This record gives sequence, structure tokens and C-alpha cells, in this order.
Amino acid sequence: MTLLPGWHPIVVHFPLALVVTSTLLLSAARLLRHEQRAATLATVGTWNLCLGALAALIALGSGLAAVIDLHVGVAAHQAISTHVKWAIFTTLALVLLAVWRGAGNTPQSRPSWIFMIVLLAATAALIETGYRGGQNVYRYGIGVEAAGNGAAGH
Repeated sequence: MTLLPGWHPIVVHFPLALVVTSTLLLSAARLLRHEQRAATLATVGTWNLCLGALAALIALGSGLAAVIDLHVGVAAHQAISTHVKWAIFTTLALVLLAVWRGAGNTPQSRPSWIFMIVLLAATAALIETGYRGGQNVYRYGIGVEAAGNGAAGH
């Protein structure tokens, strides 16, 4: 039994939403000519990225906690292992990007092109991580109870 059963499917949506939103906001801040609007978008994008990196750490922790006592077949185990590797890589990348953006620049500054390329790659990796997690659920049935197992009133 895990410490927080069932939390992983809930918390994984926060880094996805925050990081994708951050990528869009920081991209707009990079491209927009109006200085004041670009500064506002950059500030909000920076906050979203920092919160998204924190949420990714929480999602990684809840995911690792969810697989501690999990017993699955070989194919499902391999799929989980690949998902975990993607999650560790992506979380590390997001934390490093948040530090780069949050500690290395003023929040309202325009992000550099190099930063944007790395952020776009990390966002793509996060989406791939989420896709692989979805495959674990929908292809292998990981974390899904069989119908009737735990129905109320039985």
C-alpha cells in the first residue's frame, strides 16, 4: 500500500498545464515587440515554469511511490521503467530550466533563443512522458481496478 494511493493521476496534470502554458507565454514574450506586454508575459511565464518544475517533482515522487508495491507483467514493467526514465530526465531538465530562468534573469526579461530551444525540447519531453504514462494506463491497465472490485455497497 502506498502512502498516497491514487494521487499520481491527479498531480501529473499540474506540470503539464503549467509547463505548456509557460512555454507559450515565454515564446510570446520572446516574439512580442511591445516591451511592457512582453515583460508581463515573461514574468507570468517564469512563475508558471517554476511552479511547473515544482509540480513535476511532486508528480515524480507520487509516481515512484505508486510503483513501490506494484506487481505487473514483463511488458508492463518495461513500459513503466521507460516512463520513469523519461520522467526523471524531464523533471531534471525542468528544474534546471526553472533555476536558469528564475535565478539567472529578472522575471520580466525576454528569454534568450537558446533558453527557448531548450524549453521547447523539455516541453516536448514532458509531453512524451505524459503520453507514455497514458499508455501505461490505457494499454496495460496499470492503476485501473477491474469492474466490480471495490464498488460501493458490496
